[in-house]
Amino acid sequence: MKFAILALLAAVVGALAAAGVALLGGRDAATRDRRMARALAWRIGLSIALFLGVLLAWQLGWIAPNAV
Repeated sequence: MKFAILALLAAVVGALAAAGVALLGGRDAATRDRRMARALAWRIGLSIALFLGVLLAWQLGWIAPNAV
């Protein structure tokens, strides 16, 4: 389960990096904006999937909060 969480977190950071590269890209403005918007949409979708996955794993008992 930890591997899946780390993989999704890495995908979120990768999508954010892709948006940054698209922002700094040398293409025309319309293409740059479209690529950046698509990368940010992927980041939002992956973040929501990660959050829902953590909630599901907690409900199923696969992960448990620390009793600190």
